Amino acid sequence: MEDTADAGEHVVGSGVPEDQQPPKTLVDWALQILSTADPDEKACLGDLAASLWLRGDIPLPYDPSRPARQPPDRPARSAEVRLLPPSRMPKLGKGGSAQSRLAMLHSLAHTESWAVDLSWDIVARFGAQMRMPREFFDDFARVAQDEGRHYTVLSARLRELGSRYGALPAHDGLWDSATRTAHCLLARLAVEHCVHEARGLDVLPTTISRFRAGGDEQTAKLLEDIIYPEEVTHCAAGVRWFRYLCLRPSSDDGPISYSVPQSEPQSPGLPGVGTADDKAVRDVRDEPTSVQQIENEPTSKLSQDVNSRDNMTQQVEDGLAKCKLGDDVDKDEAAVIQTFHRIVREYFRGPLKPPFNTEARKAAGFEPAWYEPLAVKEVYVEGETDN
Repeated sequence: MEDTADAGEHVVGSGVPEDQQPPKTLVDWALQILSTADPDEKACLGDLAASLWLRGDIPLPYDPSRPARQPPDRPARSAEVRLLPPSRMPKLGKGGSAQSRLAMLHSLAHTESWAVDLSWDIVARFGAQMRMPREFFDDFARVAQDEGRHYTVLSARLRELGSRYGALPAHDGLWDSATRTAHCLLARLAVEHCVHEARGLDVLPTTISRFRAGGDEQTAKLLEDIIYPEEVTHCAAGVRWFRYLCLRPSSDDGPISYSVPQSEPQSPGLPGVGTADDKAVRDVRDEPTSVQQIENEPTSKLSQDVNSRDNMTQQVEDGLAKCKLGDDVDKDEAAVIQTFHRIVREYFRGPLKPPFNTEARKAAGFEPAWYEPLAVKEVYVEGETDN
C-alpha cells in the first residue's frame, strides 16, 4: 500500500480546488470522504483512511494549531439514488418474493451507505471540537471501515442478483436525525450510535430468516456472518463514548471553536457547537447521588419538548416512573442512564419499539435499564418487525 503522502496526493487529484491541501490528519481524511459523492469511491476512501490511521501512517487525529473545519451540513451523495419522503416509500414486504428480497437488500445497502457518512461525520464534526482522545478516533475509524465493507458486499450482492444500488428509491431518515443532533455529541451518540444501531440489531435476525426462508442462503450468510456481529461492536462504541463523555473530568471538557464559513450559518434556534454538550455534561454531574433519588425525581424534568409528543408522553413517563435501575447500578452509571433518557426523549422522534434483541444489546453493553423505560407498551406479534 502506498505511503500517506502518496495516498493523499492520489485522492485529492486535479479536480480539488487549489486552496485545499492533501489530507494529513484523520479529520482531513474524514472531510475528504464526506465530500465524495460516489458511494463505492466513498467506501474505498474510507477503507484506505481507516487502514492508514490504524497502522499509524496518519500521525494526528487533527491539527491543534489550526481551527477545526466545519463538515458539510449534508455529505455529498450520488444523484443516481432517487429519494422519497419516508411516508411515500413503497413497502418492502416480508421477503416472500424475489422483488421483496431485492427491496430489502437495497434498503440495507442504502442504510450502510449512510452509516459510512455518519461514522466519518462524527469524527470530523466532534472529534477535535470536543477534544476527544485517540481511542475515540480509533473506534469510529473501525466503525466507518466496517460500514464501508458492509455497503460494498451488499451492493455487490445486488449486482449478482441483476440489480444495483440506486435501482430503487430510498429515503434519508438517518440523516434527518443526524441534522437534529449536529450541535451535540451526546445527542448524536445517543440517537445514531445507540438507538439506531441497536434497532438494527433488533431487526437483523428476522431479516436473515426471511432471506433464508426465501431460498437466498448466500445473502442470509452474508448478513449473519459479516454484518450482524460487527453491528454489535458499533452499538458498543456508541454506549462506550456516551458513558465516557458523561463521566470524564470537567477539566477535559473545553471544546475548541470551529471556523464556520459565512455561507454556512448555524441553524436558527440551535445552540452553538459545544453548548449543548457543555450543558448536558454539567447536568450529568449534577444528577442525584442515589438510585432512590433518581427514581423519585419528577419525570417532567426529563424533557420539555412535550408538544411534539402528545400521543406518547404519558406512556413513556409511566414507564420511567416504574423503572428500577437495580441495587447493582452505582450512582455514576445511574446518572449516565438518566441523562441518556433525557436526551433520547428530546432528540428521538417517538418511543422505542419492541421487540428488543436483548442478547445482542447486552453484548454491546446496552443494558435494559438504558432503553426499556423509553419504550411504550404495545401489542405486537412475536417475529413481526417494521423492516
